[in-house]
Amino acid sequence: MDIIRKRIYARAGLLGNPSDGYHGKTIAISVRNYWSEVVLYEWDEVEIVLAQNDRARFRSIHDLANDVQLHGYYGGIRLIKATIKRFVEYCQAQGLTLHKRNFSVRYETNIPRQVGLAGSSSIIIATLRCLLDYYDVEMPLEIQPSFALSIEVDELGIAAGLQDRVIQCYENIVFMDFDRSQERTIHGLASYAYEALPLTTQPPLYLAIHTALSEPTETFHNDLRGRFLRGEQAVINAMQHFAELAAAGRDALRNGDTARLGALIDENFDTRLKIVRLPDWQTQMVMTARRCGASAKFAGSGGAIIGTYDGEDMFEQLRTELARIGSQVIKPRIYAPT
Repeated sequence: MDIIRKRIYARAGLLGNPSDGYHGKTIAISVRNYWSEVVLYEWDEVEIVLAQNDRARFRSIHDLANDVQLHGYYGGIRLIKATIKRFVEYCQAQGLTLHKRNFSVRYETNIPRQVGLAGSSSIIIATLRCLLDYYDVEMPLEIQPSFALSIEVDELGIAAGLQDRVIQCYENIVFMDFDRSQERTIHGLASYAYEALPLTTQPPLYLAIHTALSEPTETFHNDLRGRFLRGEQAVINAMQHFAELAAAGRDALRNGDTARLGALIDENFDTRLKIVRLPDWQTQMVMTARRCGASAKFAGSGGAIIGTYDGEDMFEQLRTELARIGSQVIKPRIYAPT
């Protein structure tokens, strides 16, 4: 029996977020420390196997209520079902005939939930890659991020932007320009300018993840989008500035200018702080890292921060001080081992 196995990694927004949903520019990195893996193989029926976060049995009503608070009403099953549905529709629209062999599909993930590291999209993209292989279908790489985004936004009603899906499809470290002038359409799906940044050395980055429950991604994005669409000038200006920071960050990375990169990271967070009111515990993560001498900003919607540090002594200080407020610090692995 041929087994198809696809692994997609977590991601962290390095600069420019959250402007990706507003035709801005961003830089994101792979975080290979965490991943989602989907396994697919031929089976008598189409079967989606329940994973750990897809519980249907509970010790008590209080256990059920706690599980919903931690994981929401759905695990990865809805993501897989929605991906399969959209894949079928995509193939029908392209006039592709799929073979009639059924399959069983299952997933597992160790990406921390609700801290903005793109766990949901990783399951969707891994499922898509399995389906493409199983049915021997080609989908251009440049539209796979938009395909994945359409599943979350159109099928599941999740507020999201393209950045997560781009870095998870392209991997490593990518500069993304979502300006309307860069848009082109393939098979009805939008693609923008995605530029891999093949660095000779990885910048000294840390990632800190809050280990308790955080705010869901939608809490932040929905409010911000409404203000943007209503024409609030402060939000519009901030989105333009986020894009400028990402463009400057591309140059800093190319030049190996860690000090400049760190300053841009700090400015990214300070700009965000001017347009939103953030929970104290999230701001505390950033301020704690800065007191250690590191730069810091959100890696996503909140609950995880990323920044630069100067030397192993500072990294150990980050680990110690952030642990005091319930956060785990790691060094993100951007590139595959050579």
